[in-house]
Parts: sequence; structure tokens; C-alpha cells
Amino acid sequence: MRFLLKAVVPVEAGNRGVKDGSLGARLKQVIDDLKPEAVYFYAEDGKRTSLMIVDLKDASQIPAAFSLYRLYGPQRFCEKKLINLSISA
Repeated sequence: MRFLLKAVVPVEAGNRGVKDGSLGARLKQVIDDLKPEAVYFYAEDGKRTSLMIVDLKDASQIPAAFSLYRLYGPQRFCEKKLINLSISA
């Protein structure tokens, strides 16, 4: 099942992670583990935010996917199941 995973990193924790290099290392680990088809990074309300499109075997894998971000303290996470639409002319 394809999911859209969104994670928002708090400003202070994100700044610390950038300064000490741990944020980049953690993101590399997340990407290596989840092997997303696409990853997008942007600022949302001044906070570092990532969107990943991933293929998970089961929705029970979602907590483990987000646990990789927990190092950075309280955050907002959400997920949405994606569906493919076939449109034929």
C-alpha cells in the first residue's frame, strides 16, 4: 500500500540537528530504511517538514517509520493512504 507520510520537526531541535549533523544522518537513515519513491522537504509554519511517498506492506509499519524521527522531540506526524486511479480515454 502506498502512503504519504508527513513529519514536522520542531525548530529548536531541527536547528540543533543541523548544527551537529545528526538531522542529515537521521534523514539518510530514514530514506535508506523506507526507500521512498519520492521525498519532498519544505518549510511549513517555519518548521522543517518532509513528505515521503512510501510503499508499506501493512499500515502497522507506520509507527516504525515515524519512530526514526523521534530523536527530535515532540512532532506532528500524519499519514494518508494513496490510491491509483486509472483513467482511460
